[in-house]
Amino acid sequence: MAKKLNSESEETLMQSAEKYAKKAGIKLNPNKEQLKSVIAGLFMRKQKFGEAYCPCRVVTNKKSKDKEIICPCVFHRGEIELQGNCRCNLFFGEKG
Repeated sequence: MAKKLNSESEETLMQSAEKYAKKAGIKLNPNKEQLKSVIAGLFMRKQKFGEAYCPCRVVTNKKSKDKEIICPCVFHRGEIELQGNCRCNLFFGEKG
């Protein structure tokens, strides 16, 4: 049974990811438990750092560098193209 999101803010992050995926022609992780885990990681980072940094990336506290890892990060397209999904498993290619 899929667990519920922990807060309204996590739900907002999920809706934002869904909207982005649809617009970008990709999809969210079909595994609901993994998807919720990634969203929870994004939420924790947003609370801690003030931005929804990808949970699979290292935050350096250098704003000019870290802006690249705000979800969806600048790396997700290349990762999806190469391996079918982004590193944190939030986004998948249409075939993934």
